[in-house]
Amino acid sequence: MQTLLDTLAGIVGPAHVLSQGDLTAWEQDWRQRGHGKAFAVVRPASTLEVAGVVKACAAFCAAHPESGLSIVPQGGNTGLVVGSTPDDSGRQIVLSLQRMGAVRQIDAANLTVTVEAGCVLQTLQQSVLDAGYLFPLSLAAEGSCTIGGNLGSNAGGTQVLRFGNARELCLGLEVVTAQGEVWHGLSGLRKDNTGYDLRDLFIGAEGTLGVITAATLKLYPLPAAQLTAWAAVPSMQAAVDLLGLAHRHLGAGLTGFEVMGQFALSLVGSHFKQLRVPLFQDWPFCVLLENSDHESEAHARTQFEGLLEAAIEQGCVSDAVIAESLAQAQTLWQVRESIPLAQAAEGLNIKHDISLPVSAIPAFVEATDALLARAVPGVRLVNFGHLGDGNLHYNVQAPLGLDAAAFLRDFEPEVNRLVFDSVVAFSGSISAEHGVGSLKVDHLTHYKSPVALAMMRSIKQALDPHNLMNPGRVVKV
Repeated sequence: MQTLLDTLAGIVGPAHVLSQGDLTAWEQDWRQRGHGKAFAVVRPASTLEVAGVVKACAAFCAAHPESGLSIVPQGGNTGLVVGSTPDDSGRQIVLSLQRMGAVRQIDAANLTVTVEAGCVLQTLQQSVLDAGYLFPLSLAAEGSCTIGGNLGSNAGGTQVLRFGNARELCLGLEVVTAQGEVWHGLSGLRKDNTGYDLRDLFIGAEGTLGVITAATLKLYPLPAAQLTAWAAVPSMQAAVDLLGLAHRHLGAGLTGFEVMGQFALSLVGSHFKQLRVPLFQDWPFCVLLENSDHESEAHARTQFEGLLEAAIEQGCVSDAVIAESLAQAQTLWQVRESIPLAQAAEGLNIKHDISLPVSAIPAFVEATDALLARAVPGVRLVNFGHLGDGNLHYNVQAPLGLDAAAFLRDFEPEVNRLVFDSVVAFSGSISAEHGVGSLKVDHLTHYKSPVALAMMRSIKQALDPHNLMNPGRVVKV
């Protein structure tokens, strides 16, 4: 194995092959649900170096099949399903893309940007903003997550309602295959009907088929105005009714529609006292809306006021405010984005990143809330998410006074079964935007079609026949 380390050091430089010392930053997942042991952390600085590393590992495995060596691609290590950290075998190489952060090109006429996989999302957002454009992917971890990870997990975020997931924002990829070859697919074409869509195979594959090293992504013109409103609603059904009104009043200008349960907001108020949380405490849910207008701020405000007046008249909104400044709007969004951090501060929890038909969400929430209350008396539900595209973060916190670790140990299997069974009963998916990773891979055998699983395994075996890339994640072979 030392020979392999020497080979890798020759490819990326000795300073970028880490096998000693504290490697926690690469071995510990963000939620602290898993802590593995890497054989080494390797940090290439170019696509050619990535290809060299993968080719060397593939050759080593061919010569030493008993080694059990494999590769775990990693971006910002902000994933939520333990999909980008090593297992505890000590036989996995963490391939960190963080040194590959360049914005290669902005093509203004084509409205595209080509960027390396290790570029932090927020860095990309600012780079294109400075050039006068919008890259609309936006999520809570944008200050540390990377483009490769966003694409590998097909990340969603707060503007999927208008712009789609990471998949919809990507036109082309550069990928290092499991054999160490480079697929140069960085097309900026919006129409290319020349066979199978290879790009879509790698997006959402969580590094199990190859390593995304760069991408060509869509850009959009900046809106003339962007306004934010916060509304209190009496029920989840009222939130869905408000969404319908928002579609009719705002059309394509509706770029954000987030629902937040009262308990989720109370956690933010408790753990981030510096934030002013507009609770509207008599109402069980609040909604955060964003209107992006290409005419003017006055036009956007008139649209918002008309929407909220109609919603109050119809009884689906009890009270509402429109942010009067950019600072106020940022504070409202900060409250929403602080919910996962507040929940983490409250203690270990059971996360469910689920999607449902929007029309089914009220009945799902009512039925599943009742199931969990019977199964775990005193359970606390942190329900929030992207209602506009049907994605809820339906998370479960231990009852007060019950140790969080003991709660996970004793109740997580039953809670997952109840929630996932209910999701399927309401025609939903058990993973909306976080991916499968290792936390959900065993659940797929129960909730994914056998035909779909067979096709997935066939693709994995065809592209990665030696199971070198991130084994045990997404699909087991």
